[in-house]
Amino acid sequence: MPTTKVGVNVPTALVVASKHQMVLKLVQDAFMSETMRVYTSNDVKGVELGGALKNIIAFCAGVAAGIGLGDNSFAALITRGLKEITRLGVKLGGNEETFYGLSGLGDLIVTCLSVHSRNRKAGYLIGQGKTLEEAKKEVGMVIESIDNIDVAYELAKMYGVEMPIVQAVYDVLNQKIEPKEAVKKLMTRDRKME
Repeated sequence: MPTTKVGVNVPTALVVASKHQMVLKLVQDAFMSETMRVYTSNDVKGVELGGALKNIIAFCAGVAAGIGLGDNSFAALITRGLKEITRLGVKLGGNEETFYGLSGLGDLIVTCLSVHSRNRKAGYLIGQGKTLEEAKKEVGMVIESIDNIDVAYELAKMYGVEMPIVQAVYDVLNQKIEPKEAVKKLMTRDRKME
C-alpha cells in the first residue's frame, strides 16, 4: 500500500496481528494518532495471507486495465478475487472474517485501484503487451505478486481449492496465454451459483 499519503497526515487505517496481546497493545499505542487508526488481530495467518494474496488480484486488475476492461470488470474481479483469497486463506488456517477486514478487502481495494500499486502497474504493462522482464524493469521495485502467483497456484492444487483467477494469471505468465484469451476462459467457465 502506498505510504506517501500517511507521511502527509492523510487519515488511514491498518491492522497489526500477533498472538501476543502485549505486542498488539505496544504497537497500537505507538502508532495510533488522529490520522492513523490501528486495529489489532490475533489471526496472524489470515492477516499475512490477505496481505500476500491481494497482490495477485491487484496484478490481475492491472492486466484488466491494460487490455481496456471497465468498472464492472474491476468490481467482478475484486469480488471474485476476494472469494478466492478467502477460500485459500481459510483452508490454510486463517479466519474467514479477517479477509473481509483491512488486510483482506481493504488492502485489496486500494491495491487493485491505486495507480501507485507496483503489482497493478506490472499487470498493466503485461496487459499492454510487455514481457515479464520488461515489466519488472519498468516498475523497478519488488513486485510481490510475481512470486505469489506461483505459490498460490501450487497451494490451490495441493489443497484442492478452486481459484480460477489465479489459474488464469498463472496461465498468462507461465503458459504464455494472451490476457484476452484468459479473460474469455474465465467468462466461459461452467455456470455456477454465487
